[in-house]
Amino acid sequence: MATEATFTVPSDQFPLGTVFNQLPGVKIELERVVHSGGVIIPYFWVRGTAVEDIESAFETHPGVKNIKLVDSVADEYLLRVEWVTDYDDVLTTLTETNIVLTEAVGTNQQWTFKIRGENRSSISEFQTRCRELGIPITLTELHALTTIETATEAALTETQQEALVLAYDRGYFESPREVTMEELGQELGITQQAVASRLRRGINHILGNTLSALTPPPR
Repeated sequence: MATEATFTVPSDQFPLGTVFNQLPGVKIELERVVHSGGVIIPYFWVRGTAVEDIESAFETHPGVKNIKLVDSVADEYLLRVEWVTDYDDVLTTLTETNIVLTEAVGTNQQWTFKIRGENRSSISEFQTRCRELGIPITLTELHALTTIETATEAALTETQQEALVLAYDRGYFESPREVTMEELGQELGITQQAVASRLRRGINHILGNTLSALTPPPR
């Protein structure tokens, strides 16, 4: 059964952690990881800084080939990072062991990663490989996923999940509503239109995956 695990590594044990040397108060969150022509290209949001030239805040690191600013909104910057594939770190090890990275958040204290494998054995294989390479990971959570959980969580992006959780917690889905879409946008730091898009896409994914799991196949 598909298994999800959460683990942490010290902030300086991941290439992008070099930014904390200059900007200790920022938070880095994974947007997505693209595999292209054997190259690993993660996209990360850097939040909590007003540095104009955010690219220069990252020191040279042997695990990073290139960093490019893709977009910026207020104090949030979306960076495209080209990884060096022969550098042994968490991302290359995940790729090598066919483990899916679903979430990554970095602060000046530590990096927290959420991953998904086909079963517990695949997670164990990843841990073993990290130990062999001297990558100091600490496993903090491990649990099996149900069929519906696996499909739904895999379909949602981090930003969609964030918007849905906030809307639910603030009472947006109550009748009458306890919060407006504009207020949600202010909390998330995005426009009302962006909130509407994230909620609509997220709900569509949840309904699609849930209904497909519950509907019996045609005879």
